[in-house]
Amino acid sequence: MNIFKTRKMPFWETGLIKWSTFLIGISIGAYWSNIFMPYALLLAIIGLIVGIVAAFFWSKE
Repeated sequence: MNIFKTRKMPFWETGLIKWSTFLIGISIGAYWSNIFMPYALLLAIIGLIVGIVAAFFWSKE
């Protein structure tokens, strides 16, 4: 079984995935904010680095 298949998705499916990820993140932040608050700066830095790396590879295509 190959789980890394190449598949083109319509724009609305991509939008659904983005919205679901966004809403799950909001609910995790609302319920578990006390757990993640001490690590907020570290998580923001990691998110920024991952975003920069993703933008770099996206621009290379």
